[in-house]
Parts: sequence; structure tokens; C-alpha cells
Amino acid sequence: MNYLAHAYLSFNNTDLLVGNMISDYVKGKKQFDYPAAIQNGIKLHRAIDDFTDTHAATSEIKKFFKPAYRLYAGAFTDVVYDYFLANDTNQFSSPEELKKFSENTYLLLKPQSAHFPEKFAAMFPCMQAQDWLYNYRSHNGMQKSFGGLARRAKYITETDTAYAIFLTHKNDIRIWYETFMPDVKNFTVNKIAQMLNG
Repeated sequence: MNYLAHAYLSFNNTDLLVGNMISDYVKGKKQFDYPAAIQNGIKLHRAIDDFTDTHAATSEIKKFFKPAYRLYAGAFTDVVYDYFLANDTNQFSSPEELKKFSENTYLLLKPQSAHFPEKFAAMFPCMQAQDWLYNYRSHNGMQKSFGGLARRAKYITETDTAYAIFLTHKNDIRIWYETFMPDVKNFTVNKIAQMLNG
């Protein structure tokens, strides 16, 4: 799952949100440099990723991307999950609710910038200015997100093929997303309860 899903699955808990959003930029023992509450967010992110990677829906969606992108099929799957979440009326009843959520997420994150790793700190102003979280809901936003993968991943040279795969298999991917989302949400609620009560 990508930035929107990790933000959403932080359930407006600021410390969990910070850890959840920066986790990919915190390597190894660096996680222990953070306050315990943010460490929980980093651990939560990694638990969500592990759950996602082993879910049957993820395996099925990756099959669409694997012939063209092999090991990077999972990265494209993470992005398409955010597209369907952004358009899921069970989670965001309207585009306006998604917009409000994205704006609130930036407001919660910005005062915590002292905790941002260097790469996330450099990226966050672009995320906010271009409203990445909201724009996952559009096809144009998907194209840009796929393009971002090409800039970050050494062996992805183009993403037009991935975008065409997304459009071709969109209805099939939606069905798999709909089986996955309740599962990952339930898993995360239980994981947070375990963390906060343990």
C-alpha cells in the first residue's frame, strides 16, 4: 500500500501517522532514534506491508504487472491500492471527504517535520503542494504516481505499460481490492490495539 493507505490506516493518531509515513526512509536501527510512539508507527507500517505482501489479493493483482515488471509488480500494486481506496465510498463518502482527509493529514504532519528523515523532508513539500493523497483518485494522478516509481527505481525505464495494464484490468483489480480492504483495516485496528495496550 502507498502513502494514502498508510495515512488512512493511522486513524488520525499523529505519532502513528508520522512513523507510518516515514518508515520507508528509516533503515535498520535508526528506528530506535525516534520517540517510542513514532517507533510504533514505523512498526505499524512494516506490519501492514507484511500483511499486504502475503495477502491473496496482492498476489493476484501482481500477476497483471509481473510479465512486464517482474520484481517491481508489487510496487505498482501498492499504487493501485491507493487509487481504489481514494475512490472507495465505504471509506471516503465523497471527493470532498477525501480532500478534507488529505488536507488534515498534511496539517498533522507539518509540525512534526523535525522527525522527518532527509529524503522524506525533501519530498513532503511536493506531496503537499501537489496534493498527492487526494490525486490518487484520478487517472492523471495514477500516471504521475507510476512515473514517480520510474524515477525512484533503478530498473524501471518506463511506466506507460503499467498504466495500460491498470486501465485494461481495472475492474478485475477492483474486485481484489474489495476483498483486501476490510481485511487490512481489521488487521490494522487489532495491531494498533495490541501496540497501545501492550
